[in-house]
Order: sequence, then structure tokens, then C-alpha cells
Amino acid sequence: MNSMILVFFRPFRRAQSRNKACIFVLISTLLLGTSCSDGTDGTRPANESSKPRVALVMKSLANEFFQTMQEGAVAHQAGSGGTYELISNGIKDEQDVTRQAQLVEQMIAQQVDAIVIAPADSKALVSVCQRAMEAGIVVVNIDNRFDEAVLQDKGLEIPFVGPNNRKGARLAGEHLAQQLEKGDQVAILEGVPGAINGIQRKLGFEDAMKAAEMAIVSSQSAHWETDQANRLVAALLTEHPSLKAILACNDSMALGAVAALKSAGKEETIKVIGFDNISAVQALMRDGRVLCSVDQHGDQLAAFGIEYALEILETNELPGDRETPVDLVTPKTLP
Repeated sequence: MNSMILVFFRPFRRAQSRNKACIFVLISTLLLGTSCSDGTDGTRPANESSKPRVALVMKSLANEFFQTMQEGAVAHQAGSGGTYELISNGIKDEQDVTRQAQLVEQMIAQQVDAIVIAPADSKALVSVCQRAMEAGIVVVNIDNRFDEAVLQDKGLEIPFVGPNNRKGARLAGEHLAQQLEKGDQVAILEGVPGAINGIQRKLGFEDAMKAAEMAIVSSQSAHWETDQANRLVAALLTEHPSLKAILACNDSMALGAVAALKSAGKEETIKVIGFDNISAVQALMRDGRVLCSVDQHGDQLAAFGIEYALEILETNELPGDRETPVDLVTPKTLP
């Protein structure tokens, strides 16, 4: 697939700035219309489709959640009757913020119409998205919300399409609390520091544990990664032999926790919960090795963002944020 869809938002600051941007785009379009570009300089070839091009920029495609997101985006484009072109891409490493910024820069050079982005870092990706907006590209933020303070500092408005992560994590934490006794020791596996979705999930877990009067004896980052979670949990089992539960801010880390518990022979005594509802964790829920997870419907999340971006391109209006569904998943609710 040669085309990509990136979803980002234009700065949408003052009407005067927007008008200047529109004039610049109009002049550029007229000039390009008289040239014979083959696209190698980043411009559109003369015979290229006039359909809007949307770029989807995701985090690690090694994570099943983002594979599912990509599949959902491809299915949405196919089901649209070819009304837009999609360019989708992601990074290999969950923490490779530099590479993700490079992907956005590539989409700017290719002059896509919109970028839908699930940022690896809630602060670091704002600047490159600002450059995309200044180039006249619509930017939509999905999955991991941009930092509000950074957006305000730069005078930007980038709409967010995604779930209430704190709410979802609290649902899972409350389900876990029903299986524990007051005062039981629990540990939290956090996501990448600076990722708003990870921060919100941690807060949701804390909300539930504090309300149930559990003892949070550790809260550390495993950077969303299975291997790091495995090593961290192995150490926690030595430090806290009375540990009763592990609350992982994503399912990849839940997998690492389960592996560590298996090695220590504690699968039966320590409960694990996750977040994302990937198929590997569904299998562990059926086996009783993971208590629950949270479904933020990754297969639909990119589609929601793409639809939002297309709406903005059509209306030239900047709507507000849109909250998407989030549901608790337990062995009883699995199909």
C-alpha cells in the first residue's frame, strides 16, 4: 500500500492565522498545478488521486494492540468505498519517540491531508505535530492524550479521540478488590513515564485500591514491555513475599508478570490484571492466570480518529474531544 493516513490537527489558533494558511495553501496549489512533479520531492504527482490522504502513526507494532488498531484502520478504509487513501505506520520499540517523530516529518514531506497519531510520548511529539499543523495538515490525537499544559504553552488545540483510561483502570481495580482482603499488598506496573494514558491508568488503579483499603507496596515502570515486567516482578516477589496482586497498565506487562509468577511457582497465589484485552491475555483469562483486562476497542479506535479527521477536512471546523467506549473484560464476558 503506497498511501498512508496520518491524523494530526492544525493549530487552529486565530481566524487570521487560519486565513493566511489557507491563502498559502491555495497559492502553493496553483503553483504545483503548473509543474510536472513526479512526487520525488515530496509533492504529489500530477496524476495522483485527489482523494484525501490520511496517515495513521502508531506506537509499537510489536504490541498486539497496535496490530489490531492497524487492522481496524485498513478494514475501515476498505469499507469506505475508497473515499480516502490510508497510510499506516508504527515504530518497532514502544519508547522510540525519535523514530515516531521522523514518521510524522515524512508525512509532512509527503503532504498528506491528515495525521491520526497515537503518540509514544504525550509531550515530546507535540512539536512535530505543530509543524504538521503549520503545514496545513489536520492532526487528530488518539489513544494517548497529548499533555494539556504543553498544548496550552504552544497555543494549540488538537482534538483527542479515545477512552477514559482512568475510568477503565478503576473498573479493573474494583473487580480485583472483590477478590482480595482489606490490607492485602498489591503492586502496580506503570507504562512509559510521561505517557498520559499510562498515568491515567495508574491513577485509576490507585483509586480502586485506596477505596478498598489495599496496601500499594510498589508502583514502578516496566515501560509497557513484557521482558521488563518479567524482571521487575521477579524482583518484587523477593522484596514483597506477601504480595497478593499485580496491576499492569497494559496487557504486554501482564504477560511478563504471569511469566515471572510461573517461574516462581506463584501463579495460584498472586492475581494479575491488565489493560487492552489482547488475545494472548484472553487465553490467560480462560486459564485463570489473569483475572481481568480492559477493552478500549483498539480495532475501532483508529477508525474513530480517521472519521474525525475526514469530518474536519470536510467542514473545516474543529470539534471538541470525543470519548470512546471502555469496558471491563472477565472470563465470564469473553465470547
